[in-house]
Amino acid sequence: MKWPFRHTSTQPEPPTTDSRAEANAERAAAIGGDSYAPVLTGDGARVVYLPPGAVRPPAEVAAPAGLDNLPVRPRMFVGRTTELDRLDAALAAPGGVVVQAMHGLGGIGKSTLAAHWAATRAHGCTPVRWINASSATSVQEGLVELATALESGLPDALSPKDLAERALQWLATHSGWLLILDNVNDPSDIAPLLARPTNGRFLITSRLATVWHNVTTTVRLDVLDEAESLDLLTRIATHAGPRDLDGASELCAELGHLPLAVEQAAAYLAQNPLTPRAYLALLDEYPAEMYGDGAVVTPHEHTIAKIWNVTLDRITALQPQAADLLRLLAWYAPDQIPVTILDGLANPPALIKAIGILNAYSMITADPAAQTLAVHRLVQAVTRTPDPSERHRTPQLVDQALTQATKQLHDALPADWDDPVDWPTWRTLIPHIDALADHSPADTDTHSTAYLFNLTGQFLDGQGQLTRAIGHLRRALAGTVRVLGEDHPNTLACRSTLANAYRSAGDLGQAIPLLEQALADMVRALGENHPDTLSTRHNLACTYRSAGDLRRAIELHERTLTDMVIVLGGYHPYTLTARHNLARTYREAGDLGRAIGLHERTLADRVRVLGEDHPDTLASCHDLALSYREAGDPERAIAMFERTLDDRVRVLGKDHPYTLASRHNLARAYQEAGHLARGIQLLKQTLADMVRALGENHPDTLACRSTLAGAYLRAGDLGQAIPLLEQTLTGRVRALSEDHPDTLVSRNNLAFAYGVAGDLGQAIPLLEQTLTDSMRVLGEDHSLTRNVRNLLARAVAERDGGETGQS
Repeated sequence: MKWPFRHTSTQPEPPTTDSRAEANAERAAAIGGDSYAPVLTGDGARVVYLPPGAVRPPAEVAAPAGLDNLPVRPRMFVGRTTELDRLDAALAAPGGVVVQAMHGLGGIGKSTLAAHWAATRAHGCTPVRWINASSATSVQEGLVELATALESGLPDALSPKDLAERALQWLATHSGWLLILDNVNDPSDIAPLLARPTNGRFLITSRLATVWHNVTTTVRLDVLDEAESLDLLTRIATHAGPRDLDGASELCAELGHLPLAVEQAAAYLAQNPLTPRAYLALLDEYPAEMYGDGAVVTPHEHTIAKIWNVTLDRITALQPQAADLLRLLAWYAPDQIPVTILDGLANPPALIKAIGILNAYSMITADPAAQTLAVHRLVQAVTRTPDPSERHRTPQLVDQALTQATKQLHDALPADWDDPVDWPTWRTLIPHIDALADHSPADTDTHSTAYLFNLTGQFLDGQGQLTRAIGHLRRALAGTVRVLGEDHPNTLACRSTLANAYRSAGDLGQAIPLLEQALADMVRALGENHPDTLSTRHNLACTYRSAGDLRRAIELHERTLTDMVIVLGGYHPYTLTARHNLARTYREAGDLGRAIGLHERTLADRVRVLGEDHPDTLASCHDLALSYREAGDPERAIAMFERTLDDRVRVLGKDHPYTLASRHNLARAYQEAGHLARGIQLLKQTLADMVRALGENHPDTLACRSTLAGAYLRAGDLGQAIPLLEQTLTGRVRALSEDHPDTLVSRNNLAFAYGVAGDLGQAIPLLEQTLTDSMRVLGEDHSLTRNVRNLLARAVAERDGGETGQS
C-alpha cells in the first residue's frame, strides 16, 4: 500500500500568537523587566518590539485638523449637475460603509469631477483623503501617508506594511471619513481596503466599466453636452481676454466633447494667436502633432495622444487581438457598429474576449440587447492616426487595420443592392461605409474598396440618395481606373453606373457624355453584343429620353431590345427592362397604343418570370397605370395605382422613392378624375414626405411640387400656385441646370400662371426666353416647343387685343 506523499518543510514553522507572546516575555525579562512590548504585524513574518505606550491603538487616534489632501482642482469646471447630484444622493445614504464607483473613458473627467465634488459639496465627510489607486503599491503608499498624517512621530521601526495596517485599523474603527480611490486599474488592488471598514465612504474612479458588481452604486461618466463643452473651451481660451472664437462649436464637436481634449485645445488656443477654425485646419492636416501638443505646461503624458497608452498597454498584455480590434473599429462610424460586421475576424471565443476587454476598459461600449458596439469618435480619430513614435499606432499597424476594416465590410455586403430583403442590412452598413470613405485616403483604395463603393453607390441611387451615391461612384471609378486601368471591364461598368446616377439626379450634361464614352469603350473592348455593352446602350437610350430626344431614344431602344432578345433571350430580366423602358418612351412620345400593348405584355412576363412582388413587376404595374391615365382612362388608372401603392408600401417601404412616386401619380390621377380636393391633400402629404426622405432638390420632390402647383392652378388658387411654381423653377435651375427639359417645363408653367393671373408683363418675356431655349435644346418640332409657341402667340394676341381695345 502506497502512502500519500507528505511534504515536510525545512524551515521552522512560525510561532503561534501565544508562543510569540511567551518568547517576548522571556526576552523582556532577560533584558530587564517589562520595558518592551510586542507589536505584531499580523502576517506571521516578524515581530517588532516597541516600548509600552510608544504607539496608541488606532481606535484611540483622533483625526487632526488639516488632514484633507485633495489635489489641486482645475480653475475651470463646467456642467456635470446630474452626476454631482447622483454622488450627493449615493454618498449620503445612511448606514454602514458606502462604496460608489465612477467609471468612464480616459480623459472623460472622472478625477476632476471627484475632486470638485469632494471640495465643493456639502457631504459632511471628514477627513477627506485622496489615494492614487492605480496599483497595489500605490494603494499601500496612500495608506502609509494616511497613517503618518494621523500620527506624527511614529517609530521608525514600523515598516510601510505596518503603517498601512495601522491606517486600515484606523478606518475600521472610525466613521465619517471619505476615501477617494483614484484611477483603479485592478479591483483586487483595493479589495483588502474595501473589506475592512464597517463605516465611512469610498468614492472610486476607474476606466473599468464592468467589474463593479459588489459596490453600492455606479455612475457612468459620459462626455460633456454641447453647451458645456463650448463653455469650457470659451472660458479657458478667453481667460486672458476676449478673442475671435470662430469655429468653436465645430471644434468641440470634432473633439467629441471629451473634457480633456477640449481643455487641451483651449489651452493651446490660449497661448497661440489662432482661431478654433484655424486649429481645426491644423488638426485635419497634422493630426499626430496636434493630438500630442497642448499648452506649454501640459504634461506630454496627459495629452490626447498619450492618455490611452497605459490602458492599451494593459489591454495588449491581456490579449493583443483586443488592440487590433480597436484599430479596426476606428475606421467605422462611432455608433451602432453591428457585431456581425466582425464575423470571421477571429474564432468566436477570442473575438468575444477582445470585445469584453475593450468594453471593460471603457474603450468601447457594447450594447448586448442591440448587438452593437460604439467607440468615442476621438478614440477613433487618434487610433487611426499613424505615428511612428507611438507603439500602438505605427503606420504599419494602422494600415493593417484599414485593410482589415475594408475586408470586413466587403465580406458583410449583401449580394445584391436592389433586393428589398437585403435593405435592412444595407442600411445598417451604410454609415460605416461612409465613414470608411471619409477617413481613408483615396490613393489607398484597392479593388475591394472600389467594389464596396460601387455597390454602395448603386444602392444609394436606388434609394434616392443621389448626392451620396454620386460621391461613392466617383470614388469607385477613380479607384478602379488606378488599380485596373481604363479598359478593364470593371472600369467600364463603373463609368456606366456613375453616368446612370447623374441621370437620376437630372445632370444630363454629365450623364450623356459619360455614357457615350462608356459605350464606345465597351464596343471596342468587349464587342457590340456583350451584355455590358447592351446594358450601357440601353442606359444611353434612357438618358436620351430624359433629355427629351425621343426620336433618338426610340431608335436606340428598339435596336437594343432586338439585340438583347438575340443575345440574352426574350425573358431575361435585362430584356424585360429594355422592353419596359421602350414602352415608357413610346408613352412619352404620345404613342399610347404601342405603349399600353408593350407594358401589358411586359407586366405579364415579369409576373411569370420574377413574381408579383418583384420591384420590376411593380414598376410595370405603375407605368401601365400611367399609360391608362394618359390615354384618358383615369378610373382604370386609379385602381391600378392604388393597388401598386399598397404593394410598394409593403415590399419597398413607405419612404422609398418608388413608393413616393406611386403616391404622386395616384394624386395626379385623382385630379384628372375630378377628385381635386382629394388629389391636393395627397400631394401635400407626399411633398412633405419627399422633402423629408429625398431632400428639397431631388428631381422627384421638384416634380411633386410642380404637380401640386398645377392642382392649385386648376382649383383657381393662384395665391398658392404661383409661389410654388416660382419655387420649383428656382429649384430646378439650381439642381438640374437652366437648359434641362424639366426646367423649361417649369418656365412654361410659371408663364402660363402669370398669364392666367393677367400679368402678361411677366408672362410674355418668360415665354419668349423659354421658346428660344426650347428650340435650341429640344428642337423645333418637340411637343414642348410647340406648346410654348402656341401659348406665346395667345399671350401676345391677348396683350395686343387689350391694347387695341384701350385705344
